[in-house]
Amino acid sequence: MSVARQVVVEADGGSRGNPGPAGYGAVVIDPATGEPLAEAAEYIGVATNNVAEYRGLIAGLTAAKALFPDAGDALRVHVRMDSKLVVEQMSGRWKIKHPDMKPLAARAAEILPPSSVTYEWIPRAQNKHADRLANEAMDAGRDGRQWEASASTAALDAPSARTPSTTLPPVQGPPGDQAAGAARARAALAAARGAAAPEGLFPMPGEAETPEAGAAAEAPEAGGEPTDAHPAPQQSAGTPQTGWGSAPDLGAPATLVLLRHGETALTPEKRFSGSGGTDPELSAVGRGQAERAAEHFAALGTVQEIVSSPLRRCRETAAAVAARLGLAVRIDEGLRETDFGAWEGLTFGEVRERYGDDLTAWLASPDTAPTGGGESFAEVAERVAAARDRLVARYAGRTVLLVTHVTPIKTLVRLALGAPPEALFRMELSAASVSTVAYYGDGNASVRLLNDTSHLR
Repeated sequence: MSVARQVVVEADGGSRGNPGPAGYGAVVIDPATGEPLAEAAEYIGVATNNVAEYRGLIAGLTAAKALFPDAGDALRVHVRMDSKLVVEQMSGRWKIKHPDMKPLAARAAEILPPSSVTYEWIPRAQNKHADRLANEAMDAGRDGRQWEASASTAALDAPSARTPSTTLPPVQGPPGDQAAGAARARAALAAARGAAAPEGLFPMPGEAETPEAGAAAEAPEAGGEPTDAHPAPQQSAGTPQTGWGSAPDLGAPATLVLLRHGETALTPEKRFSGSGGTDPELSAVGRGQAERAAEHFAALGTVQEIVSSPLRRCRETAAAVAARLGLAVRIDEGLRETDFGAWEGLTFGEVRERYGDDLTAWLASPDTAPTGGGESFAEVAERVAAARDRLVARYAGRTVLLVTHVTPIKTLVRLALGAPPEALFRMELSAASVSTVAYYGDGNASVRLLNDTSHLR
């Protein structure tokens, strides 16, 4: 028989802009002593307050479950949050009407049996620990890094002792190995982030949620928290920053989420398929990949804009995502694939048989074009860089989904890394994979993801 385990989870999330740079924080607490057992926080990129709050809840429940993996149905978790929206929706008293908010609530509900979790709304003043964690995460994101538990001072701002919730009697049995439990919680959170895809790169839009008829709506929650709900802490004048903090506050980067189109009939045969060929449509497999990508972006993040290559396979992939997110699709000619000239429709082996010398020269130099007047990699890089500059300037501080092809995506990654042209041949890029590059105001770029296909499995 499992020993009863009871914990309190306090969670919070915030956005400096709503939507804007966002983060969450969560702490698991021993209700008998008021001591924290595990902490979690993360900068998640541009998102709304509501999205960040749900992400905090998910992290807190995941950490609580990881602390007592053998407790099973004997684990009881009491969630305390200052978000009326999340508390009422997860308690079943308010309906979740927005289609993009439902997956987050579903993720939270799947972590533990519904009978094991209770919810309580508390004033923000009583949620200082989680609030501070969320602000630490947002500060870290502002400085171009992720939150680290070892550097956190959130516990110092929290009350030295908490009053155990009246719904939770004291924990029965030994408290367990808190250090080992916290390690399990961190490992579980890391695994959850890896399985769910790179969180924090493309948070989803959280629109106003309407309470169920007869329930009292709380005005500040209608569109998320007020935009100044989590202002950035101000540094005192004359206090120098150190380490990462020495860099100026460049604001939120322009984040380009790079989605390769889904499969066409040519993809599994590994045939050259550029902008000078037949412009094939998505295959049945490709359409399925596009739908899964659409579900992925809806569930995990805010894609605020969608821009596509003009080629059909990209437009079809972009349309699937746009339909799910309720966004329009812009076309940018600079995102089209390389023109492979006479090689269009051929396999690599067929090209070697027919145009061996030309292929060898093409592999040796980025300035060499394919047979028959195609584009060299140098020409493609110039075109893609110009498109990048336009998009980064236009969407500064926003998260944009670019639906494009192998060469443009590899080129953007190569340029961000400052890698030589031959790096194009050293990257794998699967159909419907996701890569991400963030561009900051000082001209620096950060590659955050390459060839992620977890959403397709």
